[in-house]
Amino acid sequence: MPLITRRAEALELTELFRQRGASMAIFCTAAHWNTEAILLAAQQFAEKHHLEQVPLAVAMTFTYPHMPQAQRITYSRHERAGFLSNMAHLRALCDGPDAPYRRVTVLPHLDHGHPERDRWALTEGLPHLATVMFDAQKYPLEQNTAMTREYVQAYGDQVMVEGIIEELSVAGRAQAVQRDEYIEKAVSFIETTGVDLLVADLGTEQQSDRVGGVRYLKERAEALTASLGQAMLVLHGTSSLTVPQMQGLAGDGVIRVNMWTRIVREAGQYAAGQLIARQDAIAAGDFEAAESRQYLDDSIEKAAAIMLEVLEVLGYARLGL
Repeated sequence: MPLITRRAEALELTELFRQRGASMAIFCTAAHWNTEAILLAAQQFAEKHHLEQVPLAVAMTFTYPHMPQAQRITYSRHERAGFLSNMAHLRALCDGPDAPYRRVTVLPHLDHGHPERDRWALTEGLPHLATVMFDAQKYPLEQNTAMTREYVQAYGDQVMVEGIIEELSVAGRAQAVQRDEYIEKAVSFIETTGVDLLVADLGTEQQSDRVGGVRYLKERAEALTASLGQAMLVLHGTSSLTVPQMQGLAGDGVIRVNMWTRIVREAGQYAAGQLIARQDAIAAGDFEAAESRQYLDDSIEKAAAIMLEVLEVLGYARLGL
């Protein structure tokens, strides 16, 4: 199926998730193997549950200081080259009669788009995107609100826009701000800016080096959703949550779930273990054992297995009802 790069279609699919009581996965990528692993997981899910299509977002940051994924996609570390090559790769893999992952519907997403640093991606990159996260969290709230409103007014007719009101927690760095007036500020921010979705601070930790150890703020999610009148929350830092903590996110109003770190870390650990297991064959000069492709294949298969489990937890099976 063609990539979704039009706002109307992105809205329609988001509404489908609301109606079915599921959360859309936003799986991030910083490598071509990573991108294919996402598509493989979705294709396997479609086949397992007899679904014609499995929609999900494939996301990249651009120059996000904590993790500039578009820069990591190519050895050149050039963010535009990484961005464009990933879009071409996606189209080759899932768009058209010869594509191997035709049962996957992809909504390309720009994650953590900085108003100034990532201006190219937020403007000239829009023809390739279905959704963007306009990330002005480092600015004072009043300035953040004004900048986000300006962006929505200028480009909100082309893509769905996620906004954010406060700085999120990142592993080993500043902790999230969790003030009592968070809900009131969030509601006001959404009403003033016109954003479609809110990246909410729900107690998780981005780029966490462990699963568990954080308290998911379920009550905050429920209160936000009640105040907003519909499911429109986006959760980051999902790698820090256990599977039981991820159960029922859609019921709390979390319509999109962003995940990357745990998937890539555990896939790399698995692939490294497989590499060590064939070290004698590598030392003997066996081509298949030594070629880098085997390490990448192992990474793809393990990452896809993790994401397949995540799709189950997020309620994707309900899309077939």
